[in-house]
Amino acid sequence: MIIGAHLTIAKGMPAAVELAKSIESNAFQFFTRNPRGGKARLLEAAEIEEFRRSRLQAGIKCVVGHMPYTINLGANRPDIHAFAKETLLTDLERFAAAEVDFVVVHPGSHVGDGIDAGIARICDALAFVLERYNEKKPMLLLETMAGHGTEVGKNPEELREIFTRLNWPENMGVCLDSCHLLAAGYDLTTTEGIDRFLEEFDTVLGLERMKLMHLNDSKRELGSHIDRHAKIGEGALGMEGVQAVVTHPVLGKLPFILESPVDDYLEYGDEIQKVLRLRKAASLM
Repeated sequence: MIIGAHLTIAKGMPAAVELAKSIESNAFQFFTRNPRGGKARLLEAAEIEEFRRSRLQAGIKCVVGHMPYTINLGANRPDIHAFAKETLLTDLERFAAAEVDFVVVHPGSHVGDGIDAGIARICDALAFVLERYNEKKPMLLLETMAGHGTEVGKNPEELREIFTRLNWPENMGVCLDSCHLLAAGYDLTTTEGIDRFLEEFDTVLGLERMKLMHLNDSKRELGSHIDRHAKIGEGALGMEGVQAVVTHPVLGKLPFILESPVDDYLEYGDEIQKVLRLRKAASLM
């Protein structure tokens, strides 16, 4: 099982590897730049080389960059839209040398102009990026959203429209988020509910586009369209729902990244152990 958590690279990427080891994970995620101000850390060649070496030694199987939430590819202000697409391209290129596996971005928000206008601007931004970025790693992943406000990406159909307009780029996939999916109305608390979602996803997008999952419980109920993460087993998904997700024959093969609302990164060690115990318990049934 590949499982990790959202950590910090403020002290450098090699330090993040050590932090991942301390919580007994074999994966981790980080913000590609300051999530509020948009400032990016300078990545020297020596740090990248040390990171690649330490990652290999530590057995870290999956590393994920996450774009700041302030990036809006669907923005209707030209300056914000330009900043979003240029920043996404820059960060994909920055982490290519480090061989980061994925970079995740929220598709964007249409800010009141309607879903069609939002998707058009998102596709314009992604076309700009993909015309200039040809690396296999990191692969760009669009995240499934809760559907709050004017968010785009609350269901496979909206994501399919983006993929279709871009002619199904090979180096772009999808990152699922269990909290977002539950909030969007997909019942992941049972195997049957997961099967229904996967049938829809496969029909609309194809399971091969599914590359990663943010494993989060939800403080809000099914179909709330509110994105509020809870600790594992302490929300609407619950222990049984988390167990259904991580033991599912399809979802269980994905790398999992936890984004629980912890006060300290070391608390992720307990969250990971909860998941591992659920998976082990299922194997003994």
